[in-house]
Amino acid sequence: MVNNRRSFLKALAAGSALGVLGACTVTTSGNVTTVTLNVAKVKAYGTAGINAVTTILSIAAVSSAIGAPAVAVIEAADVALQSALKAFSDAAGSKVMVSYDSTSFKSQIDSLLVDLQSVTSLLGIAVSQAASTVPNSILINANTALSALKTVLSVFEGVLGIVSVSAPHMTEEQALRTLHVSP
Repeated sequence: MVNNRRSFLKALAAGSALGVLGACTVTTSGNVTTVTLNVAKVKAYGTAGINAVTTILSIAAVSSAIGAPAVAVIEAADVALQSALKAFSDAAGSKVMVSYDSTSFKSQIDSLLVDLQSVTSLLGIAVSQAASTVPNSILINANTALSALKTVLSVFEGVLGIVSVSAPHMTEEQALRTLHVSP
């Protein structure tokens, strides 16, 4: 019963996220499910992560509160995300849609996803640590950027059929707009 419930919830979450991504299709043939992704959306998700890092680390009080070693770790994760985004962009070229089941694109997209998850986690830790010393009035922009990034990550995971534990706090459109990304 637990497995059935998990399967149902996973399908429900993936289906609702897929509805958000208008230019995504899912086809199943036998045991093989193919997800076709909009290249511009995937690029937008990566760019959103990069912009979230820039936004949060540009708040001097946050950077100061978490310290130079933590900033360096976040910046390293940001470089990895930038590299993954570039690799995906180079591989996708001028394609409008790519298949997630394709070996080359699957590895490119998985790399982008892992780096986006890493950046989101590190920024979450940073904002949490800063909250103990930085006034809420200063953390508003950092929390908004982090919330937007969590929404983008949740939608991206949903598109790939990964169930996120937390529900988005804003729509995909609001999140991308908050992080200065136009899909």
